[in-house]
Amino acid sequence: MAPTPSVDAPLGDFTADRRVVRLAIMAALIGVISAFVALGLVRLIGLFTNLAYFHRLAGTLASPADSRLGLWVLPIPVLGGLVVGLMARFGSERIRGHGIPEALEAILIGQSRMSAKVAILKPLSSAIAIGTGGPFGAEGPIIMTGGAFGSLFAQAFHLSPAERKTLLVSGAAGGMAAVFGTPVAAALLAIELLLFEWKPRSFIPVACAAAVAGAVRVPLLGSGPLFPVTPHALLAWPELFAALGLGIVAGFGSGLLTWLVYACEDLFRKLPVHWMWWPLLGGAVVGLGGLLYPRALGVGYDTIHDLLTGRLVGVALVGLLLTKAVIWAAALGSGTSGGVLAPLLIMGGSLGALAAPWIPAGDAGLWAAISMGAMMGGTMRSPFTAVVFVLELTHDVNVLAGLFVACAAAHAVTVLLMKRSILTEKVARRGYHLTREYIVNPLHLLQVRDVMEPPVLQVADEPPATAYPDELLEHALVKLLEHEVELLPVVSRDDPTRVVGYVERSGIMAAWVAATRAEGMREEGWLTGHLQALQERVKQALTGAR
Repeated sequence: MAPTPSVDAPLGDFTADRRVVRLAIMAALIGVISAFVALGLVRLIGLFTNLAYFHRLAGTLASPADSRLGLWVLPIPVLGGLVVGLMARFGSERIRGHGIPEALEAILIGQSRMSAKVAILKPLSSAIAIGTGGPFGAEGPIIMTGGAFGSLFAQAFHLSPAERKTLLVSGAAGGMAAVFGTPVAAALLAIELLLFEWKPRSFIPVACAAAVAGAVRVPLLGSGPLFPVTPHALLAWPELFAALGLGIVAGFGSGLLTWLVYACEDLFRKLPVHWMWWPLLGGAVVGLGGLLYPRALGVGYDTIHDLLTGRLVGVALVGLLLTKAVIWAAALGSGTSGGVLAPLLIMGGSLGALAAPWIPAGDAGLWAAISMGAMMGGTMRSPFTAVVFVLELTHDVNVLAGLFVACAAAHAVTVLLMKRSILTEKVARRGYHLTREYIVNPLHLLQVRDVMEPPVLQVADEPPATAYPDELLEHALVKLLEHEVELLPVVSRDDPTRVVGYVERSGIMAAWVAATRAEGMREEGWLTGHLQALQERVKQALTGAR
């Protein structure tokens, strides 16, 4: 483990040291690895899609909707679900699900250790699930897979759990940046969802990994935005109000989708069969949905592009939205392997395109893009990631203001509507609690002098440790816990033999409680006082009139 920071070190804005340079170099190497892993996953998805639906050997992405198999489309997702179920049962149960909750669990509970088995089986199972029609995206699997490779790389060196976490997340961010060409959004996703901190010691390496992976992507998968569109004009006030309304609707849609996924999961749990068979049953639902609306199958990148360019309109959008939602929720609830991001883009884009005729300004592509960001930001509760992700996917910077308003509105709705997001609910169901609020620890701000007592006691024996007046409370608390004592003498730095006070464990805890309570305390404002006085005068006047 990394040593405890020296109490003699000068205090500053951040706690990062020169080890961050070493981590950044290691993260850059992981970024290169992640880019090739992403290439492998994309090619695997293309291979299994072409084998299953077109009976040919090819690694390029294809849409199952273009297949001419007719009713033979029905058993393909069933077979894919059966294979994934067997891989999870006899390979590793960790490959089940959409990847991000599993990465969160590895970070929070597993000291950022992931196995080589997961690194191999996760992309393979995801490629089979998606290639046989699963209505998923590649981002969840690549986050899990890239994170697994980052973790394996970190485990080869003498690193702390915090440093392993940084490299695990570097692999996850690098994979996402390589698949979508969105390095900034990948780094933001790491901050909003995976790191559980906002520190240079983790942000700098993760940013290096994402940037390197984004650069390596160019010769591997091509340059430019994944979904290029004709830039829209700058949005004015009417469009921003429309974006606000659309964001609110998308927020409620996010809540409904989250409920639907876990309602399906609860339904599968009630079945009197082993969970190994659940993906097979989920595949049957996917097959039926594919018969009704083939464009709902697979990753759907072509569908996303058609939504963004305004080529999907009318009644077809209703079929796409409803079919995608049902088969995606059923498949995810069954525990198969796949991601959530691309389906959220499709469902959000369909919602925006459906709303476009009712909005007097803008076109269907504009509102599809804004609603995509809102649905993603609301469901994943990562609004900044959603804003930048859509911008990097389209390079349409002029929609920034509308995206920001819509994503913030959707985020507000889901925060008020649900205790957990679609990603954290799975972790909570396994008995773990996590919080996604980044706050400043009061023990990192207050110093010993703020809580120490006067030197009214005499030291009988040599104390196991001492504290300094300008020392952070966190450092003093560590000493108290390490030496299992209730108080420490506080000595002068200039003369360590002179006791200037005492710091107690209870005093430190009292400072923590006071800082926590202060956050919820409300004070009377100047306007409130005037209104109360006016109300009292009116009441007296009415009483006198009677």
